[in-house]
Amino acid sequence: MRIHKKKIQYFQNIILEWYRENGRDFIWRKTPLNDFQVIITEVLLQRTKAETVEKFYPSFIKKYETWQDITASSTETLEEDLKPIGLYRQRAKRLYSLSLEMCKLGGKIPETEDELSKIPMIGQYIANAILLLIHDKRRPLLDTNMARVLERFFGKRKLSDIRYDPYLQNLARKVVDHEMAKEINWGILDFAAITCKNRPKCDVCMLKEKCRY
Repeated sequence: MRIHKKKIQYFQNIILEWYRENGRDFIWRKTPLNDFQVIITEVLLQRTKAETVEKFYPSFIKKYETWQDITASSTETLEEDLKPIGLYRQRAKRLYSLSLEMCKLGGKIPETEDELSKIPMIGQYIANAILLLIHDKRRPLLDTNMARVLERFFGKRKLSDIRYDPYLQNLARKVVDHEMAKEINWGILDFAAITCKNRPKCDVCMLKEKCRY
């Protein structure tokens, strides 16, 4: 499916305008984070509401300030600490394995997709988050929520797994190929949470004039 440049520019402008007026103000957006905190935040946010993570985040990041703090703990302790936000067994195992690997790397964060893909527990989403938020590269935070917004506005993907659909991957990259890539990413995610929900609020949507949905 052809993606028209003018439609992308229209979408970018509207999302940025909407974000300036309605964007959510989470602690990890308004407070400078170090590399460790960026990655921990993104791991915690996966499959969990941002509002839930925001309440939990300060106490967790106070207890675990470095990769070494996590490896010095145990998966059992991590599980107990992660219980308030759910998926605690899966998340504890993932964080512990990731911390071991990051300690081996001396905390140095790779700067390419190929290098990041070699690190256990770093999938496509976390790799893109690292490239966007740490290395300032224009990468999409493409999850099911962003996919929902993009597909409704531009057209549906063909493959069930968003990680492997070439149309959606290409579209997401083009949409965030902008000097304000972070804000566009956050704007789309916030728009998905507030307006373009599973049951969308089309009557108040700023994009409805040109939306395929």
